[in-house]
Amino acid sequence: MKIALIGYGKMGHAIEEIAIQRKHDIVLKVSIDNLEDNTIEKIQKADVAIEFTGPESAFENINKCFEAGVPVVCGSTGWLNRYEETVWNCKEQNGALLYASNFSIGVNIFFEINKKLARLMASQTEYNPTIEEIHHTQKLDAPSGTAITLAEQILEVNAVKKKWVLDKSSNPSELQITAKRIDPAAGTHIIRYHSEIDDVEIMHIAHNRKGFALGAVLAAEYLSGQRGIFSMQDVLGF
Repeated sequence: MKIALIGYGKMGHAIEEIAIQRKHDIVLKVSIDNLEDNTIEKIQKADVAIEFTGPESAFENINKCFEAGVPVVCGSTGWLNRYEETVWNCKEQNGALLYASNFSIGVNIFFEINKKLARLMASQTEYNPTIEEIHHTQKLDAPSGTAITLAEQILEVNAVKKKWVLDKSSNPSELQITAKRIDPAAGTHIIRYHSEIDDVEIMHIAHNRKGFALGAVLAAEYLSGQRGIFSMQDVLGF
């Protein structure tokens, strides 16, 4: 499979390593130093694109892949205010998009556990849920996309919590997310349900970027040749 890497920072390098191990070819690598190579013509040389940039460029990059007729796996965060528009564009151009806030297999299992725990705790109003996330200092967005996904899963079934907020909140209708930036943390997410009697807690700790990179490559393998909107649940069969 021929892969275009749109975003060639630390994550792009990790994805490249995994992709090569799995016998794929990297036919395009776009970084801050060669943005002129980010063209429809060069993207068309690939069977699938993997986009890991930032909120300021993700929307444009994804739509460029649609124009090129190349399926795109996106791991950029902070751009989801334009997600519905992107879905419309994907369908309009008969494209393929697989977006995930986190591609780690372990994190996606953690998402499923979080949903199950949230359903179990929904009627236990004496427990107050909170989320804590820890990432390295180079991660610019806060809270992380993963933390937001976890929060939205809780909000979907919790009748007390109406919205998530960043940092401390004394409002019982607000779900508190605490975001810490500490090197060299690859990513830690903690869901805690606190009561006067006890705490119930689940946690995921990433040791390095390999899990994210492997998941992104698995997503690319799944998406190649597809049309439509997909998620890691499709890739992993959840």
